[in-house]
Amino acid sequence: MFENIYLPTKGRFLVSAPFLDDPNFQRTVVILVEHTESAGSMGFVLNKKLNIGIHQIFKMLPPFEAPIYLGGPVGENTLHFIHKVPERINGGIEIANGLFWGGDFEEIKSMITLNLLKPEDIVFFIGYSGWHSGQLESEIEHKSWIVAPENPALVFHSTPQSLWREVLKSMDGYKHLSNYPLDPTLN
Repeated sequence: MFENIYLPTKGRFLVSAPFLDDPNFQRTVVILVEHTESAGSMGFVLNKKLNIGIHQIFKMLPPFEAPIYLGGPVGENTLHFIHKVPERINGGIEIANGLFWGGDFEEIKSMITLNLLKPEDIVFFIGYSGWHSGQLESEIEHKSWIVAPENPALVFHSTPQSLWREVLKSMDGYKHLSNYPLDPTLN
């Protein structure tokens, strides 16, 4: 089996174990944006890209090609974002070196309208992934998740469909798991 060598903390990634069969998290990579013993954990799935644009949600915005992901099964009527331009978007919380969660959405709308924000500087999420106090630690202990180190570039990964496999391949001791079949009974 495998042993987690990293502890969950904001900025790190949760990689679903290959045999996790929860349809919400099967073959997913989640970035943690919050993790405390008392309040629990919150994050966003980075590889469930939706085929919509932010301008389709906010009709007053011009077309803008930043990706939108299904961030998780909680609060699917909420919109969140991660960006790498804190000098232009006020109020964000740093979650890793150069990576910020949230901020002033009115500024974002304005910058999109004025063509002052690049799509490669921001990603949006509909909904989020959440765990109450102690729940994530229990799931990690039961081998549902592998904790991966911080790597801000993964948030802006250009091929989200291969992200799960690539993260596992990049981690010493986990490469073999990247080839684990979706349904091992078909082998």
